[in-house]
Amino acid sequence: MNHPGRDVLKEIDSIAAMGFDFLDLTLEPPLSAARLIDASAVRSALHAHGLQVVGHTAYYLPLCSPFESLRRAAIEELKICLEVFAAIGVTWMNLHPDRQAPLHDRAFVIERNLQTIRELLITARELRVGLMIENLPNGFNTVIQLSELLGPIPELGLHLDIGHANLRVDHNTIDQLLAAYGQRLQHVHLHDNKGGDKDLHLPLGVGNIDTAHYVRSLQATGYDGTITLEVFTPDRHFLTYSQEVLRRTWDQCALEAQELLTQK
Repeated sequence: MNHPGRDVLKEIDSIAAMGFDFLDLTLEPPLSAARLIDASAVRSALHAHGLQVVGHTAYYLPLCSPFESLRRAAIEELKICLEVFAAIGVTWMNLHPDRQAPLHDRAFVIERNLQTIRELLITARELRVGLMIENLPNGFNTVIQLSELLGPIPELGLHLDIGHANLRVDHNTIDQLLAAYGQRLQHVHLHDNKGGDKDLHLPLGVGNIDTAHYVRSLQATGYDGTITLEVFTPDRHFLTYSQEVLRRTWDQCALEAQELLTQK
């Protein structure tokens, strides 16, 4: 993922130089807001480096705000994101369900999120960009919780964040989420943490997440799509290290699965 506080074209150069296959393009202020992005230049840079692209949006937009003017503003910002992503060649854009509606019950939060998503889908369909929802700690991190959004909108994809699924839960919820919605999985975020409530975005192997287990879980669903290493450290050597860990783990797990099939 590009750092939204850095020039996006320089970020593309850096990400390509590290040997990644795609850019998880987040359209956020201060330097990567949708209104500031030169879509043509970004598309050309991605093409020059042979990079694919996935669309990411700011996690703090008020999708369920009780203030209708704020909710409408969030929709308009996300429509601009959709337009920019479509121009760049993105086929899937993520959304973060909103939980910030003090003094309002869960039913209100869900209905407002659904209302926002349905309104965005009108533009998304026109632009041929799919929408996917990301699991978040504290409210949208279990099958039951996510079913309140995925159930009513069958075309809504799942953006699975393995690190988030380890937070504010009794146990990591990835296996349950894949069992229920693996066929709707469109993108994955992977990073490490130590459970609890701290979303640390650590390099792989530093926390308590069993990377190999969840790689096996992904492979068991047949998933072979994009995985963003959402590792946030000032020193990007930790990012390339995590890349090496993931590639090695993915290949090893695939080999083990093939050997099991051969034995049978």
